[in-house]
Amino acid sequence: MAVKLSSGKLRGLKMLADNEGKFRMMAIDQRGSLQRMLAKTLKKEPKEVGFKDLATFKKLVVKTLSPYSSATLIDPIYGYPEAAKYFPRNTGLLLATEQTGAESAGKSGKEKKSRLQPGWDISKTKKAGATAVKLLMYYRDDASSDVVQHQKDIILRVGEDCEKYDLPYVLEIVSYPFKDDEEKDNATFAKRKPEIVMAYTKEFSRPEYKVDILKIEFPANLKYCKEFCEGEFDGKKREAVYNLSEVKDYCKQLTNLSSVPWVILSAGVDIEEFLINVELATNNGASGFLGGRAIWKEAAKYYPDLERMEEWLSTSGAENFRRLYEASKNATPYFNHKRFKSMADIELQYGGENWYLDYKSL
Repeated sequence: MAVKLSSGKLRGLKMLADNEGKFRMMAIDQRGSLQRMLAKTLKKEPKEVGFKDLATFKKLVVKTLSPYSSATLIDPIYGYPEAAKYFPRNTGLLLATEQTGAESAGKSGKEKKSRLQPGWDISKTKKAGATAVKLLMYYRDDASSDVVQHQKDIILRVGEDCEKYDLPYVLEIVSYPFKDDEEKDNATFAKRKPEIVMAYTKEFSRPEYKVDILKIEFPANLKYCKEFCEGEFDGKKREAVYNLSEVKDYCKQLTNLSSVPWVILSAGVDIEEFLINVELATNNGASGFLGGRAIWKEAAKYYPDLERMEEWLSTSGAENFRRLYEASKNATPYFNHKRFKSMADIELQYGGENWYLDYKSL
């Protein structure tokens, strides 16, 4: 049975992917985390790192590395205004729509409510020439009911707007520790990670959210995997809470749960760990990656020396991309995902002699 896609979403998905139908995407939409990185290099407080620093850094990353990506994600605040003319004509453009950070919520104050960026909306995203919309949401299905509903309401709202303006919807979900026995880097949170990621993948695969691509976390923390827990990535020994075989099964379960193509995010890990995440995910059903800091963060050490920074990006940064392409060689083309089965099974919505009449205007 054919799957009908609107013309904007069909064209958008093709533009986000490479010639193989795989997503090899880069993220440079970071704001708060990038401020902190540059502040460390500049020996300043994060609040002292302003528009010029962020815009300059982002522009150079886009100019140097976007040619290697099938699509690049950037923010409309610091990134796109300065980097717009440096985007390659064949590279897709995703614009972030959330405000950086989150509001403290819940009884403990450790839960998170996300917010849309004031002064920005999906109509502006469309008008700016973006290929797709990206929304990042912090989410735990076991958070307070009002927090859970707040997050779902935003996700639903953006889905409606993406449908209205006929843009692909990339939803990024990030979990976080908030319970008394959880920390970002402890065995308890690592042990719960697979269940947390499975739960939100299942929820936001539901058709009412109108999501086209799920950008999700690796469903385990490899630093707590038996084969890597002796300090493989950072020299710190940790307790093993799962083994590699179990981790592969988690990736397969995500593929079974997701009703749309999914890609893996880098979550700030170093490139060596991200390469393994990408290989495991794409060998087991993911359609690629949307990676950020793992690809380019080492360049921040050279800022504000733009010449040295560009030298690192054009050599080591480019090599990171080459290795990621190799790691993702078995990624599932988006048109072969179970949602579509094959490109031959995708048809244009409202197709036929009256398409121009039936196609919805704004």
